[in-house]
Amino acid sequence: MVKLTPMMEQYLSIKEQVKDAFLFFRLGDFYEMFFDDAILASKELEITLTGRGSSGAEDRIPMCGVPYHSADNYIQRLIEKGYKVAICEQVEDPATAKGVVRREIVRIVTPGTVMEGKLLDDKTNHYLVCLSQGSTSNALAACDLSTGEMIVTSAPIGQSWIIDELNVYMPTEIIGHAALLQEAEPLTKSWNRSVLLTEWNRQDEALARQQFGEAVWTRLEDERQQALAILMGYLQETQKRSLSQLTNIRTYDPDQYLVLDPFTRRNLELTETVRERAKKGSLLWLLDRTETSMGARLLRRWIDKPLMNRNVIEERLEAVETLYHHLIWREELREQLSSVYDLERLVGRIAFGTANGRDLVALKSSLSQIPMLKQLCEQTSSATLRNRVSELDACEDIRDWIDSAIVDEPPVSVRDGGLIKPGYDEYLDQLREASVNGKRWIAELERKEKESTGIKSLKIGYNKVFGYYIEVTKSNLSSLPEGRYERKQTLANAERFVTPELKEKEALILEAEDKMLGLEYERFSELRQRIGSEIRRLQALAEAVAEIDVYQSLAAVSAARRYVRPEFTEQLDMHIKEGRHPVVEAVMQGGDFMANDTELTEQDATMLLITGPNMAGKSTYMRQVALISIMAQIGCFVPAERASMPIVDRIFTRIGAADDLIGGQSTFMVEMMDIQVMTEKATRRSLVIIDELGRGTSTSEGMSIAQAVVEYVHNRIGCKALVSTHFHELAHMADRLQRLKNVCMAVQESGNQVTFLRKLVSGAASTSYGIYCARLAGLPDQIIDRAYDLLSHYESADRDNVQPLTSNTEGERPENHVEQLSLFGWDQTAVSAEPPVVKAEKNDEHVLEARDEYLQQIGTEKFNQVEPQQSHQLEEQKFSAEHAAEVTAMKEFIGSLTDVDVMSMTPLEAMNQLHDLMKRAREMIRK
Repeated sequence: MVKLTPMMEQYLSIKEQVKDAFLFFRLGDFYEMFFDDAILASKELEITLTGRGSSGAEDRIPMCGVPYHSADNYIQRLIEKGYKVAICEQVEDPATAKGVVRREIVRIVTPGTVMEGKLLDDKTNHYLVCLSQGSTSNALAACDLSTGEMIVTSAPIGQSWIIDELNVYMPTEIIGHAALLQEAEPLTKSWNRSVLLTEWNRQDEALARQQFGEAVWTRLEDERQQALAILMGYLQETQKRSLSQLTNIRTYDPDQYLVLDPFTRRNLELTETVRERAKKGSLLWLLDRTETSMGARLLRRWIDKPLMNRNVIEERLEAVETLYHHLIWREELREQLSSVYDLERLVGRIAFGTANGRDLVALKSSLSQIPMLKQLCEQTSSATLRNRVSELDACEDIRDWIDSAIVDEPPVSVRDGGLIKPGYDEYLDQLREASVNGKRWIAELERKEKESTGIKSLKIGYNKVFGYYIEVTKSNLSSLPEGRYERKQTLANAERFVTPELKEKEALILEAEDKMLGLEYERFSELRQRIGSEIRRLQALAEAVAEIDVYQSLAAVSAARRYVRPEFTEQLDMHIKEGRHPVVEAVMQGGDFMANDTELTEQDATMLLITGPNMAGKSTYMRQVALISIMAQIGCFVPAERASMPIVDRIFTRIGAADDLIGGQSTFMVEMMDIQVMTEKATRRSLVIIDELGRGTSTSEGMSIAQAVVEYVHNRIGCKALVSTHFHELAHMADRLQRLKNVCMAVQESGNQVTFLRKLVSGAASTSYGIYCARLAGLPDQIIDRAYDLLSHYESADRDNVQPLTSNTEGERPENHVEQLSLFGWDQTAVSAEPPVVKAEKNDEHVLEARDEYLQQIGTEKFNQVEPQQSHQLEEQKFSAEHAAEVTAMKEFIGSLTDVDVMSMTPLEAMNQLHDLMKRAREMIRK
């Protein structure tokens, strides 16, 4: 057992305060780690593990360390891996200390409290989130310490809203009550990065009251006060310094904004793509032409939380429209904004006490652009822009403070001098003069001594150990008059000497330089603190500049992409003429995007049942409707010729779910869970998008569930909905559901060749062209040919014999029902069977119109190169006279179905009866 030294005892007592963090213990020019910290840090940081103590290896204390001057890099690496780091510094002068130098933890760096470094993305906020549990409501408080943003919200107890909000903030660290952390943990795993979860219940209500003011505090609900007090307690415990950048609290209710659940955000690729999880290819990537980092962060927040307040949306659209139509104004604004640094994070570092001279110069440079930026906004015809800058504080006094004090090109370090301009401080100028004169005297002394001694190689040098000295090489010592100098140091090839006069000047010079460095740092700190007292003014300015930047960005994209201003209506009708998918259109490399109309009206149809082949554009069409709604509600122009929109309160998407393998959920279960949330939360003002409903189970069950869901949305919710399906048999529902309309993606067929026209037309499709898509994917011809043979066999065997289940339009629940619907958590919906209904015929007129439009876009010559020169008639085949006998027999068979009493059967009995009838039909066809 190693006997611990007083220093190691001190280490262990401090380590006891931060058991969950690495302790960086300052020893001289190194931060040292010991025991388990050292073992783990050596692995994570790939540094050498050594030992401290007696000579016996088994008794040595594990130890590793990192240099003080490069510690930030090592700390960043540990934070990236999800660890905390406690920094322990010497807090008294070793020269005056009695015994062990006193040390204290000066800050605990955590993933959510990072203030600088590569962990901070310039265009993304860096949030720490607190989850607080109340008796009837839960609360969420989010803080970006680097920008000073503080947000708090709450809602009645329930998991879904917290998950929705966490997906907006995507914090790097979550603190709070254990039960809520447990609910949040599965979501954080899907973010594909480290998220630190820390149980924390300690509150600091006094600090919260002091930080934000008594008036602001008392207006908060109890559960929001609790969340804020917990968060402030954690910040005080970890940061151990002023948090003056936290000046305002922004409060809201989750239902104030368009609600987008995590699946919808992912499916619509709002801020990152599904596959690469990259910004490129997302809506944010398309709309981001901001010139400032704070503008980019604000744009992301707007996309994450589209508005529901029509007045505010119209104000945004008015500013965008003005800049849309005035290129010169827009470009002048962009030019001014391009010279503005990240004011929010500059101000955050100033308040935190970590800003250096270059940060202050960047702030001065940014503030110099504000007067012209304000003048440009005042000159526009936009009421929104003029109002935004009418009372804008340009902070010109702060700019002048910096200009008078800080040199134009300051050094990185604030303790090495060279920061303060001449003329700013009289005493500092005197010290500089003394230092300059002293060094000039030394240079003159060197010249004189060379002349007096005749030794041309004589020189006067300086080091920290001996100070100033006269150095003479050994070959010239004989030329040196006896007793002229006092010997100080002997080297291999030279001797070093001093004189009383030289030592006197040395004392004056060093005293001046020492005082000068201390005084410069003191004056810089005073200026930084003085600017820090004006944080509110600077934050308000940064907010206004960011907003102007977003307006010009949306206007620039809208003008470049030929977008139009959406019109909002109080009714629930949605009219989009020639709508386009904004991102797909942008990445088509100059290709022509096939635009499509959208008409969802209370009088005609609120639901579209979309059928058609794979790869024909169904998913793209449905996504574009959702994206157009989101773009309109963030205040952006939309990709269409005209758009009349209602305010949407929620958007639900069920598009292409991947298996939740980590959560142990199959594709079908994920799909059902999404549908359950939709049925629980959707209102008449919602937009529901479901792609390939029911595909994760058997055909009969999938078709039954698909029909039941469509009926539920139509009859119970009544919202706008787009539903695509490969169950073409469901097209009959349009005859019974008043507000359901069949549409399909038009296709041009020519022999075995298929052209996807990507045009939405009325009517239902008859096939999915799955085998053709398999050919496009490169499957061997042997498989493709065999698939066509089998398809012909199945179609001839089953033609007109399988009839989809009819709608239960009355909403009643008969005794026989589909058992699977209990997954949804709502009443099981009746599914009954009736005699077959003849399949809807193709709408030749609409298909021909779509073909003509497609030809206009790609050119007839190009089309003819792809299509064989064959007849393109789209008429349905008529039964010939030679098939009359078969038709008669078929009609007799169908007539026998009228004797089947389906309503008295259970679902299993009905399926068995249907199977028997199909078997009889196949036998009849073979004969």
